[in-house]
Amino acid sequence: MSMCSRWSAAVVLPLVVLLAMTAGCSRKPKPAAVPATMEPRVTTEVVTPPEAESEAGTSAVLALEDVFFDYDRFVLRDDAREALTGNGKFLVDNAGAQVMLEGHCDERGTVEYNLALGERRAGAVKGYLVQYGVDASRLNTISYGEERPFVQGQDESAWSQNRRVHFVKQ
Repeated sequence: MSMCSRWSAAVVLPLVVLLAMTAGCSRKPKPAAVPATMEPRVTTEVVTPPEAESEAGTSAVLALEDVFFDYDRFVLRDDAREALTGNGKFLVDNAGAQVMLEGHCDERGTVEYNLALGERRAGAVKGYLVQYGVDASRLNTISYGEERPFVQGQDESAWSQNRRVHFVKQ
């Protein structure tokens, strides 16, 4: 029996997938320097928890802030932690609110790499919110990688706004 016939698809396929995911890691270009005055645009999703409805039909709402990331990173920055503290307080106070955490990346890197990075970003946000006291079952994650840019463009001002986790009411 030859050595090739001993390798099963169960062994070879995961190795091929792993190699495909890591193949583009070393080819990423270095990001351009960001001017100190440039701040990412904050996007928000208005979340209205069901129990916030009043008899008059009005509702208490709070905008949940997106959080932004440095190039090729999924570690929470200080500004992200500040935004997540506010988001966490709202979610703890409104136990009926369900949220989808969408991980996004800029266009640099392979599709596979960016999907994995977007998932890590969404996971970092979820982990922070769970530590804050939000029930993990209320937080779902998905990665869109580079597929849904918030800002079109091929410069740091666009890329910095596309490296984010976006909150969506479920």
